[in-house]
Amino acid sequence: MFTRRQALWLSAAFFPYGFAASPFCLARNDSGLSAAQRQQRDVRLGPAKTLNDYFPFTPPKTRDEWERRRQELREQVLVSQGLWPMPVKSPLNPVIHGRIEREGYTVEKVYFASMPGHYVCGNLYRPTARTESRRPAILCPHGHWANGRFYQAPDATIERDLKLGAETDRVAARSPLQTRCVHLARLGFVVFHYDMIGYADSQALPHRQGFNDAEAELRLQSVMGLQTWNSIRALDFLESLPDVDRTRIGVTGASGGGTQTFMLCAIDDRPAAAFPAVMVSTAMQGGCVCENCSYLRIGTGNVELAALFAPKPLAMSAANDWTREILTKGLPELKQVYRLYGKEENVAAEAWLDFPHNFSQPSREFMYSWFAKHLLGKTASTREQPYVPIDPKELSVFDADHPRPTDELTVQPLRQQLTQRSDADMAALAPRDAASYAEFRRIIGTALRVMLQDRWPVAVEACQAGQTSEIAGCTHDRWIISRPGEGDAVPVVRWKPRTQKVRQIVIWLHPQGIASTMTGNALDPIVKSLLDAGSGVVAFDPLGVGQQQPEKPFTVNPQYSGLTWGYNRPLLANQVRDLLSTLAFIHSQEKNLPVHLAGFSRFGPLAVLGLALAGAAIAKTAVDLDRFDFADIQDLNDARMLPGAVKYGGLGNFLALCAPAKVLAFRCSPRSDVRNAQAAYRIAGNPDHLQLKTETIAATDLVRWLCET
Repeated sequence: MFTRRQALWLSAAFFPYGFAASPFCLARNDSGLSAAQRQQRDVRLGPAKTLNDYFPFTPPKTRDEWERRRQELREQVLVSQGLWPMPVKSPLNPVIHGRIEREGYTVEKVYFASMPGHYVCGNLYRPTARTESRRPAILCPHGHWANGRFYQAPDATIERDLKLGAETDRVAARSPLQTRCVHLARLGFVVFHYDMIGYADSQALPHRQGFNDAEAELRLQSVMGLQTWNSIRALDFLESLPDVDRTRIGVTGASGGGTQTFMLCAIDDRPAAAFPAVMVSTAMQGGCVCENCSYLRIGTGNVELAALFAPKPLAMSAANDWTREILTKGLPELKQVYRLYGKEENVAAEAWLDFPHNFSQPSREFMYSWFAKHLLGKTASTREQPYVPIDPKELSVFDADHPRPTDELTVQPLRQQLTQRSDADMAALAPRDAASYAEFRRIIGTALRVMLQDRWPVAVEACQAGQTSEIAGCTHDRWIISRPGEGDAVPVVRWKPRTQKVRQIVIWLHPQGIASTMTGNALDPIVKSLLDAGSGVVAFDPLGVGQQQPEKPFTVNPQYSGLTWGYNRPLLANQVRDLLSTLAFIHSQEKNLPVHLAGFSRFGPLAVLGLALAGAAIAKTAVDLDRFDFADIQDLNDARMLPGAVKYGGLGNFLALCAPAKVLAFRCSPRSDVRNAQAAYRIAGNPDHLQLKTETIAATDLVRWLCET
């Protein structure tokens, strides 16, 4: 709770002149406050979180708590990358050719379609030693080395690494990625080393371009999501090989390949062991667009994401980079999670702080021993032996006999296909009966929870700011509410009729916030009508409105919006959060009264989102949908931008989540598809509880509908 001193300061900061002193007092701009004071008021008015902030992880105390958290976080990762629900897998149709013989291993060239028209390319390393059983396998995403799997270190880098002891062999120092695959194959593993988007043979799409606009965000299409999908399909490819034991597959990569390693292992149950190198840390979380996307790290970070693999064997390496503190910040917390399963020995880390950011020879040899122990079941020699490297030109997948596929898609055609596939998945979810509606709610409801980063019920703390007063024949009191320990501070005003008993409470949701409840010295006519009809009225300033306006407009990172929304809730999600906080406050104060919701103008859609989460906590909802459709958004900085909203069916599907609550929606957009909403209400047995109108309605009709029993 707030202290008395904080309450007095907040009262003065939010309502510096009371309510009756001036006709403009409710809309007063507090620009006279210092930046420090404004940020103290609500932490969300301060700087946005970035990938370079601090990301500590506090593990739950019980296994049940962690399992619940694990499930929700896994869903968050899947939604963020556009993989919820998991897309239908089309045939890979792999092409394997160009076998090259080497001492103790062979190398082949591979390409396959992770989806029609989009190809994953790589090299397949196999041991030559005969065996009667299937072999374990290792998946190797490569990371951000120049030219990817074709990487050859420049002379200056080789000399530096040899001098530092990061490498002891000049050949391995020049081709460290190829070296890793060679030694794993010599140990007895089948190894698939594949391209990230825009590297080596995978040139149809630029690595850092093509998914940076509003449409991509509204559909949660990203380079990272596509790359993770490629990793899933690469795992499918490995499993399909007749000489691979699908129960013994490991994953390892460094830097961006380390990110791909623990992301794949977070959402796919098939890997049996993992080794993400130089990436798991409480510091920098990944600097490329292929390591970031909206919603991915809100409320979490790479250490917790890596913990999703528990209790399977997980080891990490660190260097003199952002991972340097892993042994004291990260590993102890991971051990706590593994301890919940009695498997503390299954997680390990080593740091080589004399070496720069790389997958050095000592860290590679640590990785070899980890996989030998957990996938081969033995202690094997992990010392790298000399080998003859293959020239990068010979590793290339495409040649005169195997030209690039003629159906290979560039960015825009591929995005069109992603859209068509996603729309087909959503269409298949259309509710037809109770069972299909339950599945609809599971998929769309989970997605909306992730998109809004909230749920119902919620706990709030409330502090009254000043004394109860009278104005225009009504009483009002002022409050500051917040989520415990989260640093938000939402101003709320509660109006009540003075001369009659309150029969219900109406939450007043308006783009002008608290200020909209008055016109000059008089109450707004609709507010007065509600009060005269025996309703209490509660208004609040959500983030971005009234006393919650930032000094500068909220904007996203111009390089890539996922660098903002990957770590911070969108403004619309924060406003829904403030609505739910206000709802929780009312329920704590007025336990026996029904609570209704009225959303006006551009805040009407916000009301729908809040109701979709709150359900029965709101008895009636009247919303002006402002003829809005999420598909109309073209500007990433639009205040109503909600990444994923179009992918998951927009307002029509979000209204379907509201069934069977009573909803009167007017000024509906003719572009919004409301068939699923209507079907949901029919299935719930209350089709009349959803009223959809394209025209506006009179204020008297609105008040009558809200107040009638």
